[in-house]
Amino acid sequence: METSQSVTPRTCGDSACDLVTVPTRQGLEAVDILRRGAAEGVGPVLHDDGGDTLGFVVPPGTAAAWDVPGSTCTETDGVGPRLPAEPPVEGSDWLLPPGEADLATDPAVLRAALGEAARLIEAADNCR
Repeated sequence: METSQSVTPRTCGDSACDLVTVPTRQGLEAVDILRRGAAEGVGPVLHDDGGDTLGFVVPPGTAAAWDVPGSTCTETDGVGPRLPAEPPVEGSDWLLPPGEADLATDPAVLRAALGEAARLIEAADNCR
């Protein structure tokens, strides 16, 4: 897995963070990859109650250049420098809550982890 650091700061500063949303299966694999890797830790992660997606908190400005197939990155509104203890999206829960995770996941590290997760999932599905 590539672990180069992006030039984007890993904090949300005075701006709202962006949110990368991926299918749950790929997201859970990516969380595992990030947590066991030598790279910087994974930031807060939201899980929707319907079980369809995971959302990774990333630094502001990530959405402008995000181009990973099968995922979306959106700018969030009104989530200042401190993420609330309660999930900011109705119908979701924190998989990794703020305070137990770094402030934001490095977008370059997340991109690499999502790519590795997709390859692992494809390999597992092809073994059936």
